[in-house]
Amino acid sequence: MRTAAEARALLAAAILALPLAAHAGAQQYEVLSASVRATLARAVNDRASVDTKDLDTRAWVRAMTRRVVTRFPDEDGAREFLALARYEAMRAGLDPHLVLAVIDVESHFRKYAVSKAGARGLMQVMPFWVRELGEPGHNLFHERTNLRYGCTILRHYLDRENGNMARALARYNGSLGQADYSNRVLRALREHWALGAQAFSGDGLAGAEVASSRNFLLTRPMRSYTTLPEGS
Repeated sequence: MRTAAEARALLAAAILALPLAAHAGAQQYEVLSASVRATLARAVNDRASVDTKDLDTRAWVRAMTRRVVTRFPDEDGAREFLALARYEAMRAGLDPHLVLAVIDVESHFRKYAVSKAGARGLMQVMPFWVRELGEPGHNLFHERTNLRYGCTILRHYLDRENGNMARALARYNGSLGQADYSNRVLRALREHWALGAQAFSGDGLAGAEVASSRNFLLTRPMRSYTTLPEGS
């Protein structure tokens, strides 16, 4: 006889294995300059390993686990995902909490989600990006691959929009000129994923800052992107 916990884990695993439809939009194909393509290609093809034993990563993962654990078959899977998400976000100079908000809105943390437009995986990346930047073997249903592409693309859009996060998010979703998607992501960040989110005020991380190198966008989750800029 299986225990209730085992039954829940099996059910979660079965659900996650389904290629469920996502209600996300889609990044629009664009002609990239040779220099931009080369920069993005280097980013998505970097094979550096993730240091899951880093003290900052371990502390953040431990504090964030209860926010995502119900989305994964088991706690180990949730922790592994969080370590990867933080690494790829920080590597791209993004707030890891913002990346979690994007994933929540884009795919509801469903690894095999596919949108009507064909966007795939956790961050709903369009397949044309693999043809443009990656290698034939890159699988957008692979967690780290999807996070790598998604964070790289969002960083590209943020740079292109001169730091205007609302416009960068809309571009990521293929809805530039409309505020609905950006509002949804920023609301998810504010209410569920930011360090000071009221629903998780007991995490013990309120007021912390995300460290970044000087080449990254310095992000302060308590202040970042919680309102839309004027004119967006």
